[in-house]
This record gives sequence, structure tokens and C-alpha cells, in this order.
Amino acid sequence: QVQLVESGGGSVQAGGSLRLSCAASGYYSSINFMGWFRQAPGKEREGVAQIYTRGGSTLYADSVKGRFTISQDNDKNTVHLQMNSLKPEDTALYYCAATSTYLYPLSPGSYKYWGQGTQVTVSS
Repeated sequence: QVQLVESGGGSVQAGGSLRLSCAASGYYSSINFMGWFRQAPGKEREGVAQIYTRGGSTLYADSVKGRFTISQDNDKNTVHLQMNSLKPEDTALYYCAATSTYLYPLSPGSYKYWGQGTQVTVSS
């Protein structure tokens, strides 16, 4: 089992920045990919960014490219999402997730372990 705990959400005005963090514990050695997903009210959960924890390669949704950056600490148990130039449409509950492998990149159905989520609200 892997436990994930997110932190760093909050409220910010459009154009501002927030940094989310996700601390993993448990059987972490089984994990190869960690990702950030978000779900806005009335919408489906969508992938935002993911990182290959063993090599560092990253992938982003088109909607956040150039604004968001996913990274991991040297101990690889903590993953961050730096969010810059935030827009009102970025408002959502953001989840951290982890998996050993996936069928489709940035696909929620491919991820096995999930955190409880942290709210991000961007006002115009």
C-alpha cells in the first residue's frame, strides 16, 4: 500500500502562483509514476502532469504547458506541482496519484493510489 498526502492548496487571484506538494509513504519502491489530477465541479477528473520517478521525464496536459511544473525531491518520496500564471479555469480539487505502470498517460483510470485532494481556487 502507498499513502499520499497533498498540501499547499489555497486561494489566489488570477495570474498568481501556488505550489502543491505530495508526500508518499508506505511501499513506495513499487511506484514508477506520480501524477497530479484535478476535478472541477460538474466535470470529470483530468490529468494535469505526471513524472517518471526513476528517470524524471515529465508529461503535461496542453492546458497547463508552460505554466505548471512537476518535480520531485531527491529522496523521490515527495512530488511538487508549481503552478504559475493561474487562471480561473484552473479552479478545482487537485489530487496526487501514484502507480507502478499505466496504459494511457495522464489517465485517471491508470493510477492506483490517490490522495484526498487539496482545493485550488483562482479568482478573476
